[in-house]
Amino acid sequence: MLKKPKKAKKEIGYMPEGVPLYMDLNVKEFVTYMAEIKQVDKKERKEKVEKIIEQTGLKEVEKKLVKNLSRGYKQRVSMAGALVGNPKILILDEPTVGLDPKQITEIRNLIKELGKTHTVILSSHILSEVSQICNKVIIINKGKIVAIDTPENLENKVTSNNSVYVTVEDSENKIKTIQDKIEDIKTIELMAENEDGTKQYRIEAKGETDLRKTIFAEFAKENITIFEMKKADSTLEDAFMKLIEGGNK
Repeated sequence: MLKKPKKAKKEIGYMPEGVPLYMDLNVKEFVTYMAEIKQVDKKERKEKVEKIIEQTGLKEVEKKLVKNLSRGYKQRVSMAGALVGNPKILILDEPTVGLDPKQITEIRNLIKELGKTHTVILSSHILSEVSQICNKVIIINKGKIVAIDTPENLENKVTSNNSVYVTVEDSENKIKTIQDKIEDIKTIELMAENEDGTKQYRIEAKGETDLRKTIFAEFAKENITIFEMKKADSTLEDAFMKLIEGGNK
């Protein structure tokens, strides 16, 4: 960056969060202007601009003024500007902020496609999005890196116990005796009492035992009706909160 800044900058495409665009240009004019700024070869400029417009799904609006586009299309135009010059690295800052669900899905799919041919650095506070898109996550707290790993590994690291959540109808309150009958159960904790008379419990297993089959069998014997059962999975949000809380102590 210091010795050859121009050469380095050619390898980087940046999409800022605020989508700063020239509103009085149409889409094609804006992408062409970005190509001129980035000194794309004149002989190849027209062809490369057309390719980027196609790649970012802007063909049908290429003659429209940027100011007349929806937020989703403006995001695409900003991304097209970042793609000009075919940089090796793309830096995308909060690329889906302010978009509706359909636009979010479209932008995420586009980022996944770009990830096949570019190194994409994505900055986002939407951690479900990070889980879906990214291969590696860097978590920063107060300017310091607190974790670098895959989303899956980070999620697994905060799984503190092997638990299942069950929602049951148990009019005779027989669940109190279940722990004595299933030796692999460590604890049974009442989480909620619902308006329909059902109750939700968290059942923690000893070690790595999968209790689900045993629970189905034993609950049936005791006439405890299971309405729902699911494993307690950790999310990237859980990992983030645990790492941040640990860093604040």
